[in-house]
Amino acid sequence: MATSPAFVSNPTIEIEEISKWFGQKVAVSNVSCSFGAGITGLLGPNGAGKTTLLRMMAGLIRPSRGSLSVLGTNPRNDTAVFQKVGLVPEDDAVYGFLTGRRFVEYGAELAGVRNPSSAAAHAITAVGMDDAAGRRIEGYSKGMRQRIKVAGALVNDPEVLYLDEPLNGADPVQRVRLIELFHRLADEGRTVVVSSHVLEEVEKMANRVIAMVDGRLAAAGDAAAIRAAFTDIPYRVRIDANVPRKLGSALLGQDVIRSVEVIDETIHVQTDDLGELGRMLPSLAQSLDVRLTLVQPEDLSLESVFRYLVHGR
Repeated sequence: MATSPAFVSNPTIEIEEISKWFGQKVAVSNVSCSFGAGITGLLGPNGAGKTTLLRMMAGLIRPSRGSLSVLGTNPRNDTAVFQKVGLVPEDDAVYGFLTGRRFVEYGAELAGVRNPSSAAAHAITAVGMDDAAGRRIEGYSKGMRQRIKVAGALVNDPEVLYLDEPLNGADPVQRVRLIELFHRLADEGRTVVVSSHVLEEVEKMANRVIAMVDGRLAAAGDAAAIRAAFTDIPYRVRIDANVPRKLGSALLGQDVIRSVEVIDETIHVQTDDLGELGRMLPSLAQSLDVRLTLVQPEDLSLESVFRYLVHGR
């Protein structure tokens, strides 16, 4: 059973007190968490330790301390697990002299796929690279290289997929297509771990987040749950109304309101209880004959959570 937001029921990846240091530099420090089916965002600023953690999960580097298992086994000791895992690294990690098709076929052969050509064709179609598959990778744009890397990670039909900054260089249309692809994989019951420092991307892909700061686990859960953990910081809410000053004056007298600021037709409220504000606001507006046109929390996004985590609130 999952006992905290950092852990999930029926995990496919389990991490226990894992650390990694390189000489005097501590990249990951005492992290414990787990991952299961669906998309989990691995969020944090550059240098937070996301890539190092992802590489340990993928079996590319050995932890300095702690333990982890992927699909019930240690990827450093049981290489058979690599047949069930796919990785899209942040770095290019491609052979420019190969065609896209040959690159993906080569990955299939390394993974022991029975029919590499057929598997490669399927993966290439999934990322929309059929027209360019016969060209050398050295002539690809950054977005095309990214998509062919995704095809290479999918060619063995993995149960676990690691994505490190997977949308780098992709244009808006490619981004939408890749995000849809990742959602389909998650809906099929696969474990998809997406590492990114681009908040908008993570918000579109993942409904669960593992947030890292300075190599440590900083928070876990969805954006709203993480935000709720900051009990000492009031919520900020925007309220648009046709008679803002009248409503603003009435709100000042409510116990759950810390502050009210009126700018033009917009009221900016700070409240300790978002739920209670939502319950009392409609009746209050009705009693004052005030028409509400917008009620919107201003700090429930990943961007706000990220700011609180990284910048000391």
